[in-house]
Amino acid sequence: MTYEKYWRGLCLLDPYGLDLKWEITQKAGEMKTMDLFLNFPVMAMNRGAIWQIPERVPEKEFEKMISYWGDDSWKEVVYERVPFLWGCEERKIPGNDAIVAAFQKRLKEKAHFEYVPEPIPMRNSKGAIVYYLFFASQKPVATKIIEDIFAKYRDRQG
Repeated sequence: MTYEKYWRGLCLLDPYGLDLKWEITQKAGEMKTMDLFLNFPVMAMNRGAIWQIPERVPEKEFEKMISYWGDDSWKEVVYERVPFLWGCEERKIPGNDAIVAAFQKRLKEKAHFEYVPEPIPMRNSKGAIVYYLFFASQKPVATKIIEDIFAKYRDRQG
């Protein structure tokens, strides 16, 4: 095997809000030589596209979320049909656990990263989660190192 076959890269994606196209994330995984750190901006998602009542979200915010996610399948993850007096309506599922787990799965299945450990929540000074830091790799050794580092900081409050 030649030296060129061992080339590896590290990609750091720190979007401002939802200003990231899924194609970039997906390409990093498909290259099979790239490890990835990605800030997954749940606070920006909740402020912009994932509202309690989805009908009230501006179309522009939905489009940003679709661009970030790659399609509109995120809606199935964050909204549930809730019965009420005159039928059913969509409502946001409380918390961020469902969307974080779905994105972790998406990095594996759609972006083709082999290893995607549980992300670490990153909090502001008041303890609120602003984003999750994801790591994705093709190599188990890189994942083991990151899991050890994440474990040290996982329960910090800000």
